[in-house]
Amino acid sequence: MNKGRRNADEKHAHAHHDHAHGHGHAHGHSHSHGVAPDADRRWLSIALGLIVVYMAVEVVIGLAAGSLALLSDAAHMLSDAASIVLALVAMRLAARPARGTYTFGLKRAEILSALANGLTLLLVSVWLAYEAVSRLVSPSEVDGALMFYTALSGVVVNIAAAWCMSKANRSSLNVEGAFQHIITDLYAFIATAVAGAVVMFAGFARADAVATLIVVALMLRSGTSLVRAAGRIFLEAAPAGADPDAIGARLATQEGVVEVHDLHVWEITSGDVVLSAHVIVEVGGDCHGVRRALQTTLREEYGITHATLQVDHAPAPPPMAVAGAVAAGHPGPHCEEAHGTVHHGSARADAG
Repeated sequence: MNKGRRNADEKHAHAHHDHAHGHGHAHGHSHSHGVAPDADRRWLSIALGLIVVYMAVEVVIGLAAGSLALLSDAAHMLSDAASIVLALVAMRLAARPARGTYTFGLKRAEILSALANGLTLLLVSVWLAYEAVSRLVSPSEVDGALMFYTALSGVVVNIAAAWCMSKANRSSLNVEGAFQHIITDLYAFIATAVAGAVVMFAGFARADAVATLIVVALMLRSGTSLVRAAGRIFLEAAPAGADPDAIGARLATQEGVVEVHDLHVWEITSGDVVLSAHVIVEVGGDCHGVRRALQTTLREEYGITHATLQVDHAPAPPPMAVAGAVAAGHPGPHCEEAHGTVHHGSARADAG
C-alpha cells in the first residue's frame, strides 16, 4: 500500500494539475547542474604549484634587477595563484548538492570567484599604471640582462601553466577567469622580455615602464571582460546570444498555443541556462502535449534543458469588454500583471 501511495505521489509531482487555475505544469529536464566532469582539479593544482614557486623566485630577481616590469609580472602571478585557489574552492562549493534554503546549491560560488578574479585584475592594473607612469617620468636603473632572461623563463613557466589549465573545464566562467589570468601573464612576460632586450642592448631604461603599461592594458582588458560576464549572470540577464523575445515568439507558434508571457531566461552559473514561462493553451487543448512539444523545441533549438512551464487553458469566451482587453494584448485572468513581452500564438483568434 505504501508503495502504491509513493508511486501515486511521484506521478502527481511529475504532472501537476491545479484545477483552480486551469492546468499548471512545472516540469524540467536534466536537473543535474553539478560541475562538469572534465573540470579537473588536479590540473589546476599543478598549474598553481608552478606559479607559486616561480613567483617567489621572480620577486627576488625583480628586486635585484630593479625592474618594475618583473615585479608587476610577479604581482600578476600572485593574482594568478589567487584566481586558481578561488577556482578550486568554488568548484568544491558548487559541487555540493542543493539543500535547505539554497535551492540551487552553491553553484554561483563559481561566478563570485570569476568576479573576484576580474576585480583583482582591475585593482592591480591601477596600481601598476601609477608606478609605470612614475618610472616614465623618473626612470630607475634596471639590469636588462637579468630582466631579459628571467622573463624568458617566465614565458616557459606560463606556457606550462596554461597547458595545464587548458585541460580543465573552460566552459566554466570560473575556470576561464583563472585561465585568462595565465594567458595575460604569458603576454606580459613576452613584453617584459622585449623590454629587457631593449634595456640590455640600447640602454633605454624607460622600456621597463613601457612594458609595464602593456601589462596594464592586457590586465584591464581581461578584468573588464570577466566583470562584465559575471555581472550579467548576477543581474539575471539572458545568456549572451539568447534573445528572450525571439524565444517567446518561437514558442507562441506552437500549435494550440494562444499566448506566452512571463518569459524569463537566465543563468544559474556559466552554461547552466534556466527558462520559465506562462503558456496559455486554447480551450480544450492538450496541455500536456503542448508542454512536451515546447520543451522539445527548447531543448533541440536552444539547448535549454531546464524549463519550468506553467501551462493553463484559456478562459471560456469572455464578455465583449474582456475580449477586447485580451485582443489588445492583456493576459486575461491568469496573471494580474504579466512581465515582459506578451507573445500571441496561432490560436489567438480562438481565445477570443
